[in-house]
Amino acid sequence: MAVDDSPGARFTDAQTPDGRYRMLVEGISDYAIYMLDPSGLVSSWNPGAERFKGYTADEIIGEHFSRFYTEEDRAIDLPATALRTATEEGRFEREGWRLRKDGSRFWAHVVIDPIRGPDGNVVAFAKITRDLTERREAERQLRESQEQLRLLVQGVTDYAIYMLDLDGCVSSWNAGAQRIKGYTRDEILGQHFSRFYTEEEREAGVPQKGLECAAAEGRWETEGWRVRKDGSRFWAHVVVDAIRNDDGEHIGFAKVTRDVTEKKKSEEDLEAARQALFQTQKIEAVGQLTGGVAHDFNNLLTVIIGGLDTIGRSKPTDAARMKRALEMAKHAAERAAGLTSRLLAFSRRQPLAPTPANLNNLVRTMADMLYRTLGEQIDLESVLSPRIWTIEVDQNQLESALLNLAVNARDAMPEGGKLTIETENTYLDESYIAKDAEVRPGQYVAVSVSDTGSGMPAETLARVFEPFFTTKEVGRGTGLGLSMVYGFVKQSGGHVTIYSEEGQGTTVRLYFPRHYSEQEESADGPEEAFAQASEEEVVLVVEDNPDVRAFSVMCLSELGYDVLQASDAERALVILRSDQKIDLLFTDVVLPGQTGRVLAEEARQLRPSLKVLFTTGYSRNAIVHHGRLDAGVNLLQKPFTFDQLAARVREVIDEPTAGPRS
Repeated sequence: MAVDDSPGARFTDAQTPDGRYRMLVEGISDYAIYMLDPSGLVSSWNPGAERFKGYTADEIIGEHFSRFYTEEDRAIDLPATALRTATEEGRFEREGWRLRKDGSRFWAHVVIDPIRGPDGNVVAFAKITRDLTERREAERQLRESQEQLRLLVQGVTDYAIYMLDLDGCVSSWNAGAQRIKGYTRDEILGQHFSRFYTEEEREAGVPQKGLECAAAEGRWETEGWRVRKDGSRFWAHVVVDAIRNDDGEHIGFAKVTRDVTEKKKSEEDLEAARQALFQTQKIEAVGQLTGGVAHDFNNLLTVIIGGLDTIGRSKPTDAARMKRALEMAKHAAERAAGLTSRLLAFSRRQPLAPTPANLNNLVRTMADMLYRTLGEQIDLESVLSPRIWTIEVDQNQLESALLNLAVNARDAMPEGGKLTIETENTYLDESYIAKDAEVRPGQYVAVSVSDTGSGMPAETLARVFEPFFTTKEVGRGTGLGLSMVYGFVKQSGGHVTIYSEEGQGTTVRLYFPRHYSEQEESADGPEEAFAQASEEEVVLVVEDNPDVRAFSVMCLSELGYDVLQASDAERALVILRSDQKIDLLFTDVVLPGQTGRVLAEEARQLRPSLKVLFTTGYSRNAIVHHGRLDAGVNLLQKPFTFDQLAARVREVIDEPTAGPRS
């Protein structure tokens, strides 16, 4: 029968349903769509089939479809099984290897549907084949990648790497997690990860806050103590990342934990060594001060002893003379107390904490000490800007830093020269900040230390803030001076610059952020409030020095307090165990036998609401750690005056709860 393949005939054919279907099938090239007769012979062939399998219609029509199967599949009669399954079950669907004309293989997804006549008998089969070779290869590579990742994660033993579900329950567990935390996979899967946290952090809600942060920001990173299965603690570096699927839906968390206990210990040991060297350096500075300070103390003692001698020799009627002598002795004693305070600060035996400060006042109080330290060959000049802004800084640390810079400047001028300390208010704007990303724009107070010494070459200038770098000969310096200054200023939120040229001298400038307060510190400092006792308030004074105890008792009695006294902790505890009313325990820190700190702890066990005020002239570590007062400690530093004692006692008694004071 002749076939009319003219354009007109094709157009006419396209108008019929069968014609449109034939055009649709022949237009598909991504699927092999063809017909089989009931015995499995190919009876139609579309372009997709030709593309996949390589046969033209003339080559394949009339051939059995089993030639597309591998030898292994033909050996088990899979083609016949496929037709039988399609006939009996209405469909055959499977994936497997198939053969092209050239003998190459491709991975195929095959569907065979039976076509039945009006009588219900199978008259043909419709067969659709799709080439999934690329998809299968991609899936294979993905599986290999996932397996490699699984093996990698399981093989890592230095990191605990595991998954959490949305509720924080453990859903995977690697060998590193088992090694670090002590739990096996079977023991921990399904358990909440908060069990790794300390009881204190669980009570504070830290685990949940960490998940909330990771969910909101994508990541949570922290360090802290964690707990192993056996109850032991380790210092951990923790990263929690939120996991999202391709649609952006949050499906869980990835958690990586590393045991950095040894690293933390090494850092603490390094810090301890650094502090030891810093202490040594300050002791060297105190040694340099010794001669000048001894001279100053002898002068002050001369005034004090002379004043007291004058009072002793005066007649009762010579009141004016006795008052002048008393004022001279008192002023000299206050200056001596100031010198002692600075020496204690340099040797790190006095509590240190940032407080509002007037930089001009601080430079003025250091002037005498600097004169003695620098020697007669150095001309010291202070250029202090009027109305200087207040800063918040650890004043003892700042004194140490300025002394360090002054000593460096002196060493740079072996033949003598001029050292200038200058203060000024300044503003660091955006253009300045662009040079240093760590600096924030705003108002600063700057103090500059300039010398007319030898200066430094550029290569030395580039390294001056490096720890242990020094140009001094062995035994003359640790190389930590300027690095300590740099670290202190940075910790105070400030900035440091240094300018130097060979033969032109050096200027080091320290910038401290302006501190905003309701009232700027005055040049004379704040005045203490005079405070009398309320009715029937009782103070227990514990002081081993009889003169200091007598002075304290006298002042408190004059203020209207009922005063009890004891010379040591043992006698004080006898009073505390009695029914005697006591509103305040005023105790020295350094006592024979038990310290004042231990006494206070036992006193509060006996009387939980008891207020405590410590006093000391040399605190060491009893109430001070890392240069700061312990939390909840009230302190009155020796020596103290009548007004200072009055104000401090009233303030502590009136506090609703105990709080750290200095």
